[in-house]
Amino acid sequence: MYDQFYGFEGRPFQLTPDPHFYFESATHRKALSYLGYGLAQGEGFIVITGDIGAGKTTLVGHLMATIDPARLTAVKIVSTQVGGDDMLRLTAQSFGLPTDDMPKAQILRQIEAFLHGQARAGRRSLLIVDEAQNLSVSAIEELRMLSNFQLGGQSLLQIFLLGQPEFRDLLKSAQLEQLRQRVIATHHLDPMQRSEIEPYILHRLSIVGWNGDPHFTADAFAAIYAATGGVPRRVNVLASRVLLLGALDQLSEIDADAVQAVIEDMGADSDATLQAVPPSVLDRAEEVPAPAAAQSTPARETLRAELDALRARQPEPSVSLMNEIAALRAEVESLRVEQATITSVDPEALKDCFTLIEERLASLEFRVGEQDTALRRVLTLLVEWVEREQRMGDTPHSAAA
Repeated sequence: MYDQFYGFEGRPFQLTPDPHFYFESATHRKALSYLGYGLAQGEGFIVITGDIGAGKTTLVGHLMATIDPARLTAVKIVSTQVGGDDMLRLTAQSFGLPTDDMPKAQILRQIEAFLHGQARAGRRSLLIVDEAQNLSVSAIEELRMLSNFQLGGQSLLQIFLLGQPEFRDLLKSAQLEQLRQRVIATHHLDPMQRSEIEPYILHRLSIVGWNGDPHFTADAFAAIYAATGGVPRRVNVLASRVLLLGALDQLSEIDADAVQAVIEDMGADSDATLQAVPPSVLDRAEEVPAPAAAQSTPARETLRAELDALRARQPEPSVSLMNEIAALRAEVESLRVEQATITSVDPEALKDCFTLIEERLASLEFRVGEQDTALRRVLTLLVEWVEREQRMGDTPHSAAA
């Protein structure tokens, strides 16, 4: 709707990862360098981690778009909680190999023969495993064993592992010591910096033919960063809703008030009530604190009371919301598995179904994380302020001071 109102050629903030919209933030530039290094080495494992919506899939998609398919055969698996044997079957199927009613040994021989054939044809092979945090230890060990295949002393298969932060903890387990020794590069995708929000949004808008309408004010970009913490998918969700509001209200300028109105509206739709941080607290958090010695004891006690109130009001995501997220994830995975066998359903209708589910899922994840990001930032500032005041207040001043 808003794309038509503003004359865009497409949706600039779609939730489905699209390498066409790749934006090279500082953290993505570093990750891309590691991936390039790994491809140059042609062996071992490259591990990229990041929070939900950090841009891992878009990053790898951008890298693959720059690679000559005549020189590299790359396949991707979006993993579920599978065991070792299932991981082998998924790998074989990704390379186009049959696996029906085949024992494990035969599947392994097929994969090895395929990799040998690729190498003799002058092509390298790359396996990308997304959502690696869901893998079992046995599945990861099977991947390690696949990396043992060699021809003439050269590795036949390179593997990229993409996962959420908990995957790093999994890699630290004693059972995966041998795999850790084969990881040649690793990088964690951080959220975008505050200064990157404006160029990120304008970059995506420019790709769909944005001509300056609507105009985003500086405080709008600041408000978007404050609400999303710089996580790309959260930025996309919020920016899309802001543009929708702009279209409905026929706005030619998007300011912080418009952003805040959308944030409040999204909070009202959520099962987990979003508590707005009092403006007075936010204003004080953005200021440079006055010297602690200048703060009076009543002011310090008031601040402590505000801090306790904020802590008490910060809700945990409701069970129903988390259950809905889990159900949506399962539904998406089920649709992806069945997609190849569906012949009687209109492909466009199926695509729309995927899009609706993914948008709802991203919106729920945004709402769960939005409050946590904002309150953690404010709480951290307040804690530091209170503790500094306490230390200064407890330190006796000498007469010479």
